Amino acid sequence: MPSRICCVTGLRLYFIAVQARVPLKFGPETLTSVTCARVALRVADEQGRVAEGWGETPLSVQWVWPAALSYEQRHAALKRFSQRLASAWMGCRLAGHPLEIGHDFQQQVLPQLLAGFNAKSPAPMPWLAALVCSSPFDLALHDAYGRLVGRPVYQTYGAEFLSYDLSRFLEPASGAGVSFRNRYPADYLAAHPPAQLRAWHLVGGLDPLEPADLTGEEPNDGHPVLLTDWIARDGLKCLKVKLRGNYAAWDYQRLVRVGQIARAANCECLSADFNCTVQQPAYVNQVLDRLRFEHPHTFDMLLYVEQPFPYDLEAHPIDVHAVSARKPLFLDESAHDWRLVRLGRELGWTGVALKTCKTQTGAILAACWAKAHGLSLMVQDLTNPMLAQIPHVLLAAHVGTIMGVETNAMQFYPAASLPEAKVHSGLYQRRHGNVDLSTLRGPGFGYRLEEIERTLPAPAFSAGL
Repeated sequence: MPSRICCVTGLRLYFIAVQARVPLKFGPETLTSVTCARVALRVADEQGRVAEGWGETPLSVQWVWPAALSYEQRHAALKRFSQRLASAWMGCRLAGHPLEIGHDFQQQVLPQLLAGFNAKSPAPMPWLAALVCSSPFDLALHDAYGRLVGRPVYQTYGAEFLSYDLSRFLEPASGAGVSFRNRYPADYLAAHPPAQLRAWHLVGGLDPLEPADLTGEEPNDGHPVLLTDWIARDGLKCLKVKLRGNYAAWDYQRLVRVGQIARAANCECLSADFNCTVQQPAYVNQVLDRLRFEHPHTFDMLLYVEQPFPYDLEAHPIDVHAVSARKPLFLDESAHDWRLVRLGRELGWTGVALKTCKTQTGAILAACWAKAHGLSLMVQDLTNPMLAQIPHVLLAAHVGTIMGVETNAMQFYPAASLPEAKVHSGLYQRRHGNVDLSTLRGPGFGYRLEEIERTLPAPAFSAGL
């Protein structure tokens, strides 16, 4: 029998405040700071062995909860909900492998917690926000299990450790000729993942591209400010361009300008992120068609388009086949789980952007469903600093993406990760256009936490430790 977690015996929840060096625009809002939730979770198995695991996720208010409520109201609510999750995990009676526990928690416990929380809130917290708050607990559970059995996390996703095959969790699309019986996550993951990945740089809507864009208010902290300088310092080859989605002329000119800079600097790829603000496929089609006609080289560099349309896919079931006929079209905010990936496939989406901030469990199951049905994958950033960066890049290395991994915490708050960078320098500094995972080793996520000299604040929740 595989080793099974039978209980959570201790938990600590920390909130770590991080200040951005430059603003990051999310659709109509702008991020200038973020709180990272870090969790230490101790578990025991049926033989009485114990292990402690760690997980961390930025509580990115503007991304997870676009709303008329003030930033502080939403920020405080995310922290309160995280504390409720901590209590729920301490009382959790689910048992098994982390994938089994994580799946059952999201199906059985999380919806009730969110409903109870929203019943007393001035505005309902979205499911995406609940998933992000859940993510550090779920990550810590997977890390703890790896440490419990003495294996890296990605070596625990086969029949040796799981009590059930994927048919317990996933249903194939009708008529797809796919079966998940006798299939395990390991069947869809890289047995020999790369030690280096192409790094995608985020070109924010407020980022200066060239000297004429400077205002004089930029930081003077030794890090680049201009896109041209970032490309030169980090050897960048892949640029993700944030667009507005409600101002076609601006979006078009932004792609043209970034494309001109990218071609001059011998970059390889671009992507376009409309951040859920587009209402009609014709908007995207017109931008793409004009780009193909007037700047075909930039159009050819465009590897994919990311989430132009509202992220509530069930409320906005837009047929997007016309867009994906022009360029690969990737779900991001909409891809909460494999069921929504299935709906997206029916509507014409051709790829999925995975994020560990929607839980490790959800990312692994969505990756398996997508790969079984021929969808392409990317792994997108939530501007992950510190420990959050490590499971993020490991996911990209193991699922096999269309091209590398987005990683931009070094753009917006590089100082936050200095303790971790002393141990894993290749993960927090992009070199020759890549990030390097070769320093990760040992059980769990290979954090090497005992070597990282970080002083944590007082826990916001502590029990059993």
